[in-house]
This record gives sequence, C-alpha cells and structure tokens, in this order.
Amino acid sequence: MDNGAISYRRFRDDGDESGIAEIIRDYKDGLILYLTSIVGSVQTAEEIAEDTFVLLGTKKPRDKGGGSFKTWLYTIGRNLAIDYIRKNRKRTFVSLEDSAELVSGEAEVERLYLRKEQQIAVHRAMRKLSSDYQQVLWLVYFEELSSRDTARIMHRSVRSVESLLYRARKSLRSQLEMEGFDYEKL
Repeated sequence: MDNGAISYRRFRDDGDESGIAEIIRDYKDGLILYLTSIVGSVQTAEEIAEDTFVLLGTKKPRDKGGGSFKTWLYTIGRNLAIDYIRKNRKRTFVSLEDSAELVSGEAEVERLYLRKEQQIAVHRAMRKLSSDYQQVLWLVYFEELSSRDTARIMHRSVRSVESLLYRARKSLRSQLEMEGFDYEKL
C-alpha cells in the first residue's frame, strides 16, 4: 500500500484531517499538469483538481483496490475532466506560456533558456497531437506511470496503451522535426 492510500484511509476512517492535507500536497501538482493535457487550460485543470480533492473530502469514496492510489486519484480527475469537456464543448480556451525563471550567472541563464525553449517546443508540439496521444505521453513520461497504470486511467488495455504510446512518440517526433528541432537531443 502506498503513502497516498495510507493517508486517505487515515482521513476517511479515522477523520484525521492531516491525511487529506498530505494527499493534496503530494499529488496536487502532478494531477494539475495531467489534467492540463486533457482540458488545455491550467486554470481549468486547477479547478478540476480542486473538485477532485473536494470529492475525496466530502463523499469519501472507497478505492476498489484495482491499482495504486495515484492511479485511482488520476482516474477520478480524468472522469471529472471529461465531464467538464462534455458540459463546455462550445467554449474555446487559450493557455498561457510559463514565465521565465530569474537566475544569476550568464552561463546558467543561457542553459536554462535553451532548456526552457526545448520544453516549450515539446509542449507546443504535444498540444498539436490528439488528446489520447497527449494523455499517454504525459502519464508515461512526465508522471512516470507504468503501462498498466496508464491503461487503468485511460480505460484501455495494456496492449492498446503500448500501441498508442508508440504512435504518440512517432507523431511527436515528426511534429518536432517539422518545427526544426532534433528529436534525439531532447
């Protein structure tokens, strides 16, 4: 059993408020970034992540024990994101680029600038991919989830996720090459 499940069980069964606080602290950022890949807006993803944690805190659903706590939590968030998309299909969102970090030292600034440009290029290229491709790339590479956990979150078979991941990497590579970036150096 992972720490998230232990914290949640402490909160749900014993009423220990610190359990839910630990869950929010440990999973908030990753959940928001994952949800951003689904809804395309950081602000909306933050709202959906908040709704996910509110659902845990108020309804206190029980985990069916099919995987890790993180997988279960991300599945809840994904379902809320899909509900949100269904309700708001006609709206269009524009995401804001991240602001540059201030760093001392010229060499460090240049290194960080180049790294940031590469990250922006990858994220920009990923946004041009289909939603399924974005999700599978995000879950496997940024969240470092296994194919099995990714399959549970996306409601697919492991084989389907592996095939989807292969096609998503290939599509991302061609998108980056069209934009003039060398995929192998990223």
